[in-house]
Amino acid sequence: MAPPLIQLKGITLTFGGTPLLDGVDLSVSTGERIALIGRNGSGKSTLLKIAAGLVEPDRGDRFVQPGATIRYLPQEPDFGNAPTTLAYVEAGLHAGDDAYQAPYLLEQLGLTGQENPANLSGGEARRAAIARTLAPSPDILLLDEPTNHLDLSTIEWLEDELARRRCALVMISHDRRFLSNLSRSTAWLDRGQARQIDRGFSAFEAWRDEVLAEEERDQHKIDRKIVAEEHWLRYGVSGRRKRNVKRLANLHALRDQRRTYRGVAGQAALTASEAEQSGKLIIEAIKISKAFDDRTIVDNFSTRIQRGDRVGIVGPNGAGKTTLINLLTGNDEPDAGKVKLGVNIEMATLDQHRESLDPKSTLSDALTGGRGDSVMVGGKPRHVIGYMKDFLFAQEQARTPLEVLSGGERGRLMLARALAKPSNLLVLDEPTNDLDLETLDVLEEMLGDYEGTVILVSHDRDFLDRVVTSVIAPDGNGKWIEYAGGYSDMLAQRGSDLQQASRQASPEKKAAAAPAATPSATPQQKRRLSFNEKHALETLPKMMKKLQAEIAKQQALLDDPNLYAKDRNKFDAATAALTKAQDELQQSEERWLELEILREELEG
Repeated sequence: MAPPLIQLKGITLTFGGTPLLDGVDLSVSTGERIALIGRNGSGKSTLLKIAAGLVEPDRGDRFVQPGATIRYLPQEPDFGNAPTTLAYVEAGLHAGDDAYQAPYLLEQLGLTGQENPANLSGGEARRAAIARTLAPSPDILLLDEPTNHLDLSTIEWLEDELARRRCALVMISHDRRFLSNLSRSTAWLDRGQARQIDRGFSAFEAWRDEVLAEEERDQHKIDRKIVAEEHWLRYGVSGRRKRNVKRLANLHALRDQRRTYRGVAGQAALTASEAEQSGKLIIEAIKISKAFDDRTIVDNFSTRIQRGDRVGIVGPNGAGKTTLINLLTGNDEPDAGKVKLGVNIEMATLDQHRESLDPKSTLSDALTGGRGDSVMVGGKPRHVIGYMKDFLFAQEQARTPLEVLSGGERGRLMLARALAKPSNLLVLDEPTNDLDLETLDVLEEMLGDYEGTVILVSHDRDFLDRVVTSVIAPDGNGKWIEYAGGYSDMLAQRGSDLQQASRQASPEKKAAAAPAATPSATPQQKRRLSFNEKHALETLPKMMKKLQAEIAKQQALLDDPNLYAKDRNKFDAATAALTKAQDELQQSEERWLELEILREELEG
């Protein structure tokens, strides 16, 4: 086996009382693709900075193979005094690096290289930082939330770019699809310790749940043993002094073990304050259009949103998602067409721009508005400390300035503010940014239980697939199309990704591409399904049924909570077979839906 490019051994780091990292080991070899997973505040970013050589641990060793090159992508890049984005990217190149990579990557990421870093949006800053990180073609890439602030087309480009590179990767991300597509092993940072498995993120959650269940069983055993030993201490002490002293020492050791045990952090208790039920019709847009200067943002778009719908709006940055939401919710007037809002609508909004928070104000003031120690939740007062705990904030953080909160903590704060207001229509702009996977799960459950209507903008493909009932996506030149289902369903129906569809064709190019219409033009022969397409339509349903049976079979094996402990190889085989069957089923369903839509179109 090749020696590791980076090896961390016994890394320990403490801020205050409880160690953030307590003897953590991490090894990264050539070509490895590691997903670094953990709750917000578990020390993932700190561990990545230690690996990059930017933070010195209290104890432990860091080894980097001589000659190995490392590049680190931080969550918040520092542009220094760079006059342009091109200068910023070129400053990250060393002697011998390919200078052409800087302008090439900037172009691929939608930047010219002449942008002033001081004027960049969050997404543009992220793309410039990615270009600087990738340009030197390093041996090891350390990526901290690389998909934050990126639109879907850029995320998909980044996935393809990383997949074809041969460098080692260590990735922190809340994007399940991104991690599943790229990772080959997973390092789980939990309560100061790190566990690593040689399987990608798609197998992580089932393994994590089994580990936690086994840990809980062990704690129950310790509790029962302590009860038994305490009963002996009260009623069963014998005259044999040595045996009594040893048994009492064992009881003290059990108590110490129980007292020092660090339990798993609780889950956020996300609950939306619901107002009275709205009417059945929420929003009806009829042929609405909107333009700014010479650019059409929305052109002749119609939709009807009813109570209980979950509508996702996707598209590249700058496509007009926020403008479309403002038109639909009545915050902006269309240039043409009309928008009809239903009756008894109470709307709560989550804005992605966290810069609106005063960085010098405290967490308590941000929730209470600086008025006392109570938060109005659903129209009723509630003590701010109790409400903070629902969103996983500690009591000591009440007076914490917002400027020192992590990205995930700021995300939970914005959710806490939005969900306190009674509503029957939730408008969420990038609600998943910086949230850890466990909080994302709770957010998904909350939206599933919410009896009102949800409109959300998101670049998280897995989140969209789990939550929304329809997707509105741009089709170029201000055209927007609504598709039934989630993000994957939308891709299957349109037959192309967002990057291809969002390219704006100029009128001159359209005119050149359009064939001349003449009366004598020969009509094209009607398209028919090929033999292979017909055969696939007939056989795919049977294949999907077999795959569903295989998934049920493997899932039944994995439902055994003792399988991992009893037979590790059988657990691994079942996990691999389940993942393979799920992937094949998804591909088969998408292919069948694509062919079925084609058949209906050809049959008129």
